[in-house]
Amino acid sequence: MTTAWGGILPEGQSGGDSLHYLLAAACGVIAGWIDIKVGDLLFTAMIVLASCMLLGFLRPWRPWRWVLLIGLFVPIVEWLAYLLLAQKPTRPQIFESLLAFLPGIVGAYGGAFGRGVINNLFAK
Repeated sequence: MTTAWGGILPEGQSGGDSLHYLLAAACGVIAGWIDIKVGDLLFTAMIVLASCMLLGFLRPWRPWRWVLLIGLFVPIVEWLAYLLLAQKPTRPQIFESLLAFLPGIVGAYGGAFGRGVINNLFAK
């Protein structure tokens, strides 16, 4: 099955996103760790926003997956810290970490939109 341009994938598009998935997981773990150590939800939200924006710009197709990956790792790290570490986050802090999805949505779709603008401005 080919498309109008003669190939299955457009030029310059590799099929693998595994490096980007690893980067998203690492950004989510770092954002969760910062939320535990600093305890400031706004700073965590800015980390999530920047991470999702970067990944949305790098891979603008289906930007919701970056929100899901990064946003899920923040409460998972909080939960693991509650179970394993001596420093226990409070219950409201764990539930607040779910709010990281909101700036993640804005960042991922903003990054994808920015990539579309750049692609349209500098098209051949």
